[in-house]
Amino acid sequence: MSSAARNVSTGVSTGRSVTDTLICDGAYLFETSLDVAAASALLEKIRAARAFDQTLFLDEAAFDRDPQYRGVNPRPGRNLLERFDADLAFVEQDRELVDALGEVLGPDYVIMDRKVVCGVPARSVPDWLKARIEGAPVNNLGPYVKPDYRDVTYFYGIDFHQDIIDFKDRDADFLTLYVYLHPVGRSDAPLFLLKGSHVLGATSFPHALARKDAETWRYDSPDGQSVDVRQAVLTGQTGFAAIWHPFTLHGTQPDTADHERISLRYLIRRRSASAAGLDMVNAAIRGPLGLESTRVDLAADGSPQIMSNTVRAAEG
Repeated sequence: MSSAARNVSTGVSTGRSVTDTLICDGAYLFETSLDVAAASALLEKIRAARAFDQTLFLDEAAFDRDPQYRGVNPRPGRNLLERFDADLAFVEQDRELVDALGEVLGPDYVIMDRKVVCGVPARSVPDWLKARIEGAPVNNLGPYVKPDYRDVTYFYGIDFHQDIIDFKDRDADFLTLYVYLHPVGRSDAPLFLLKGSHVLGATSFPHALARKDAETWRYDSPDGQSVDVRQAVLTGQTGFAAIWHPFTLHGTQPDTADHERISLRYLIRRRSASAAGLDMVNAAIRGPLGLESTRVDLAADGSPQIMSNTVRAAEG
């Protein structure tokens, strides 16, 4: 794997460092893939452990008897990836990836979280559930999945968001790492990422976005700043890897392929206060580095109270 950066929009090598690319784009795409054979072997084991079809879901009556919107994502002791520690060396020990993370976070960085993320294909989502979630900004399907299967995060499209969304009162001291375990094309719920959107700092979800053309969005922050950001659709081959800043806006449309999209998502933080590239990235940000309230789309019980979705309007 090479640690040369790719332009987030074109995939062309830029020759910039990891830190410089994050300062400019808010994301860094590795030029070549992680170990394809190891990624494929892990994918085979994950698929052998689970049928990613309608059998994942509660029926409508069972959900209505006891709706649970909180505590339905993977957690320690309920995380499918914990079965596969020995299979993750192709990610966690990849020399170029380790060097890139060390440059930005310092050599003693810490893995905060790692999990399997599944984009559920349209054919596997029950009709009753599709009707309920239509237009919702965050279609995390965890509430509707049988409890035994909540060791994976399942989604059916997620509006543009920042990964700081889950961390009230936390400064931007971490990065997200995403790895595709199989080829991801336009119909496989690829990530849509808004290049340069991190510069306005932390803003509450849902975000103020207006599409200007097929590739450009206007992004406004509550403090009156605005920036035009370019959309990149992160399609890629097996072992595709990217990292991004917790303020970089990204999302997905529903999976319209005939199969699920299986990926790995890591959150990785710095440990020490020693100087690292993330200091320079954060110094270039023009907005707050943390928020007391990161989202306003949920009711008190965790159910959605806003039914709008910006990324559905994206072209790619």
